[in-house]
Amino acid sequence: MSINLTQKAADYVLARAAREGHNNNLRLGVKTSGCSGFSYTVDYADAVAEDDVVFEQHGVTVVVDRKSLPFLQGMEVDFIREGLNQRLDFRNPNVKDQCGCGESFNV
Repeated sequence: MSINLTQKAADYVLARAAREGHNNNLRLGVKTSGCSGFSYTVDYADAVAEDDVVFEQHGVTVVVDRKSLPFLQGMEVDFIREGLNQRLDFRNPNVKDQCGCGESFNV
């Protein structure tokens, strides 16, 4: 199993990385936060550690630390544009419940 990055999400990451002067490595993870327990972390991965797991998709290298991987396994990352708003959307089959505002989740 892995993490699936849609073509739209990859295009967004590639364009933003080029605009901001970063490489094409996207780091995904989780941290303890919010009222439900966890929240997603998203950043550029300037370095890949020995214990990181790497997935290559559509020209983007998705980097996940081993501690976060069980929470993200099987997740699909998509890019959504609604009017003037745009965001990465996480469809995570491991999520059992989310807080009302959608900022945190539990598994």
